[in-house]
Amino acid sequence: MTQWLAQVGELPIGVLMGALGLVMVFDAVPLLGVLVPGDVAILAAVGVGRPATGLATFVAVLAGCLAGWSLSFLAGRRYAEHLRRSRIGAWIGESRWSAAEGILHRGGGRMMMVAPFLPVFNALLPLAAGGLRMSYRRFLACATVGGAAWAGLYLALGTASRSLAGLLPGSPSPLLVTMAVGLVLAAVVLLGARRRLRVV
Repeated sequence: MTQWLAQVGELPIGVLMGALGLVMVFDAVPLLGVLVPGDVAILAAVGVGRPATGLATFVAVLAGCLAGWSLSFLAGRRYAEHLRRSRIGAWIGESRWSAAEGILHRGGGRMMMVAPFLPVFNALLPLAAGGLRMSYRRFLACATVGGAAWAGLYLALGTASRSLAGLLPGSPSPLLVTMAVGLVLAAVVLLGARRRLRVV
């Protein structure tokens, strides 16, 4: 697998970033986001990428997230009640719907700044924000700040982990070290965010 990913890393930057952006769109969609690990995709992109791809990775992640969240927001604006009563709504769970609305009522658009750090809720909050008739301009501004912070965090963790791989004995795979260390550090950050917000 490592060898296959190394070959992927040799692809043109435009192709890699386009694929990463598409993964981020799927990651931002309710239900699909659970199946598409966006954090792993970012760390893998850093692991197989080149130093010059840092900014491109950041832009691809942010653009993909905003596109996916905007689609969820617009779907919520038009179909929120129908979706909530549908089979999709049942899969998401009424408790999560209520929790997402509670988060937005408590913190408003500012909660979209921390939404990327909340697994499951990162995809559900835009849908709920649309259903609650939040201003799209306010939603987009807050989502941009949150998405930039999330992308920057994972990019920094991935870059630091990749650098660490070069210092370890035995010349371990930069990709494996990047993903392992990045996921461990990110898990600590995400757990802290969840506890701070007291989201179940």
